[in-house]
Amino acid sequence: MSGHSKWANIKRRKAAQDSKKAKVFTKIIKEITISAKEGGGDPNANPRLRTLLEKGRHENMPIDNINRAIKKGTGELPGVSYEAHIYEGYGPQGIAVIIEVLTENKNRSIAETRRVFNIRGGNIAETGAVNWMFERLAVINLPSQDNLSEDKLLELLLDFDIKNIELEDNNYTVTCAINQLETVKAVLTKNNFKIESAELEWVPKTTMELAGEAAEKAVEFLEELDELEDVQNVYTNLG
Repeated sequence: MSGHSKWANIKRRKAAQDSKKAKVFTKIIKEITISAKEGGGDPNANPRLRTLLEKGRHENMPIDNINRAIKKGTGELPGVSYEAHIYEGYGPQGIAVIIEVLTENKNRSIAETRRVFNIRGGNIAETGAVNWMFERLAVINLPSQDNLSEDKLLELLLDFDIKNIELEDNNYTVTCAINQLETVKAVLTKNNFKIESAELEWVPKTTMELAGEAAEKAVEFLEELDELEDVQNVYTNLG
């Protein structure tokens, strides 16, 4: 079973703490705009958009913001044209990192990302240098609930391609094949389980353990990357 990076859990806790910050809304708006541009503005015909709308509602994003983002994506309203890019590299102590970016200024995003790598003792690598260490998978997070247990999840999801079920910090993480995301979500919802988030992520095949000051410096590096204006997601094999 694939491992799930502890950084993912740090990000989840950080997102909960920062949920009222404008940056969270900005990230979701960018994703909604891109999704509507690529797959259309109808969430019934665009599963990715439907997932993002659920994410926006979870973060209490105003419906007007969501509708404007969709219309900018479909061209009904004028808006910024975002481009998606993926950067790969090695951070402090050689941890592998994948960064997903949405930007209207590629030169700015690569310059800011390279600056963080340089000052933190890492280096950006060529495409393909580290992504072989990861799998593109669907990751569903569920807060601990009275009627929820690992045995119950296994029983419900026995017929699906489930890679891993993990409990940490009162949060269950279910990792499955990307083509089964919507089906697994439907089963969980039908059984009245609250879903905190459901995303496509880069999940490390194995994790790298660090301790003490080395681990602290690695997390500081990841947090600095995550705070960059154009960065949507940061993935790592840090255990």
